[in-house]
Amino acid sequence: MKRILFIALGLVVVLVVIIMFTKGSGNLTIEVTVEKAKRRNITETVSASGKVQPEVQVKISSDVSGEIVDLYVKEGDTVKQGQLLAKIDPKIYFSVVERAQAAVSTSRANLANSKARLTQVQAQFANADASFARSKKLFDQGAISQAEFDQAKATYETSKADVQATMETVSASDFNVNSAMASLKEASDNLNKTSIYAPVGGTVSKLNVEKGERVVGTSQMAGTELLIIANLYEMEVSVEVNENDILRVHTGDTASVEVDAYNNRKFKGIVTEVANSANTVGLSADQVTNFPVKVRILRGSYSDLMDPAKPSQFPFRPGMSATVDIMTKSALQVITVPIQSVTTRNDTVKGKTMDIAGKQEAAPEEEEDQGEVKATDVKEKDRKTAAEKTETITSFECVFVLRDGKAKLVPVKVGVQDNMYIEIVRGLKEGDEVISGPYSAVSRQLYNGAEAKLRGKDWAEKKK
Repeated sequence: MKRILFIALGLVVVLVVIIMFTKGSGNLTIEVTVEKAKRRNITETVSASGKVQPEVQVKISSDVSGEIVDLYVKEGDTVKQGQLLAKIDPKIYFSVVERAQAAVSTSRANLANSKARLTQVQAQFANADASFARSKKLFDQGAISQAEFDQAKATYETSKADVQATMETVSASDFNVNSAMASLKEASDNLNKTSIYAPVGGTVSKLNVEKGERVVGTSQMAGTELLIIANLYEMEVSVEVNENDILRVHTGDTASVEVDAYNNRKFKGIVTEVANSANTVGLSADQVTNFPVKVRILRGSYSDLMDPAKPSQFPFRPGMSATVDIMTKSALQVITVPIQSVTTRNDTVKGKTMDIAGKQEAAPEEEEDQGEVKATDVKEKDRKTAAEKTETITSFECVFVLRDGKAKLVPVKVGVQDNMYIEIVRGLKEGDEVISGPYSAVSRQLYNGAEAKLRGKDWAEKKK
């Protein structure tokens, strides 16, 4: 019997607890944090990561193939324009030059012979021409026979053909001379190219070869890259900006540059180049489209890192990792709220609805404050009409303002934003207490008219 009483008593207690919890949950007060809307200077930025590189760097390759017999620089050396950097074995190119010189001599001799032959046949043609003229005159007078006239004519035609053929031989010999001289010039140029000189002044930022290595010349294919000469006085950061942000980036925009090698140090930069064509990374299903952007690091922002006693030592080295914040838009002394305070809503709680313009239908007996949205219970007979209206509603941005222990939903128009705050163009006034957290409350739990209270007395006093 006692066991039954204990069981019944336990069921009653459980039932009472459930009823009390159900009643309490219907009027739940949400704990929130607030921050007052304040005027601030705010700057919108686009962030990207990349590598430090020289603005000007020249890749040096050999024009001719062969073995490196001399290497006059090492990595890190400073070189001047025209300075000798390396030498390719010239022996084979000396041989080519000598063969080309012999070919020029031969072709010139052939040309001289052709010209002498031309002089000879031209003299023979002159005699044949005079003889033919006399024979024709005698033939017209009947002094010689037809056979004698035909013989004189044949001699004339043959001599004339010999002159024409010899002139063509002279032209061909002259062409051969020019061709041989061109080959000699090419061979001489290749011989000169065995000595590699610096096309620009700068620092040898990378050396890819050693003495004794064989290299391939660019005259045959891509060629072997011997070294890179860079101007380390002018450095830039090459970054990839996502296609969603690229339209906000323009040449001339200022930037803040953080180089991993210098902790807690920011350098000034300026956008010098924005690519027109994108780089696509990844497979077709997961493609990421980025645009290359180059940001120059302004020398004045790191002049203190330069040591006048060591002019060849530079604070930045090619390949260093860097992060760039490009400042795309600024607003001065505008009303701002924490960025997490702004959320998106389509409707309010059950039993309430919104009109098509994006405001909640206000009850006739309730007042409408500036920028606030009022709600009204939907009557049973109007539920169908309300549902039709709700279908046409689009989402809108809003914040929740804490007033008299309740969260008031306020539609807002936003503007510039940075990493922490966002500009409120319309909807709030300075000093409004805007609910800034927790995230779950702002994004899901809060609704217009929901009961809310500050999270902890100490926190509230601190924010006052």
